[in-house]
Amino acid sequence: MAVSNSTVQVRVQEGVLWVDGEAYPLHNISHVGQRVLEVDKGAAWRRFIGRAALCIVLGAIAVAIFGNVAGVVAVAVLGLLIWQLVKVISTPPVYGLVLNTSGTQRDAVWSLDRAEIENLVYEITKAIGRPDAAPVTINIKEAVMGDQFKVYGEGAIGQARHSGSGDIRGGSR
Repeated sequence: MAVSNSTVQVRVQEGVLWVDGEAYPLHNISHVGQRVLEVDKGAAWRRFIGRAALCIVLGAIAVAIFGNVAGVVAVAVLGLLIWQLVKVISTPPVYGLVLNTSGTQRDAVWSLDRAEIENLVYEITKAIGRPDAAPVTINIKEAVMGDQFKVYGEGAIGQARHSGSGDIRGGSR
């Protein structure tokens, strides 16, 4: 997932929850919750070990046939595999605000900071209980912008763009 950070403004005023340009009337929200997206580090390690073993075996065969140049190439490929592993396992978890409105679940905003999303859940729930309360504005400073994937079924492919606020929009690449 290509990730970049920006600020998303979330505010509650006059009975409406605003997430940037998206409006959610408070009386239509039936559930407020959180979601977390984390890297499957076990799968990343298994994939690395399999690829590294294959690289070592093929590298040894190539060195026997082509000499030291093939060994240098194998070491370079192994270095690339290590770099990919470090990149994947160092990816931080991403936390999402989930809203159910009229039977539809929407991922309203994503953040790298769990406390920001927990605070949003608390403030939105409080506002639902008291829609006439004073307006509240919260700036999500660690909002995540990037590509989010929703995959359904075996072998499904496709990519959805996500701006950091609102639900994802389908598309393919």
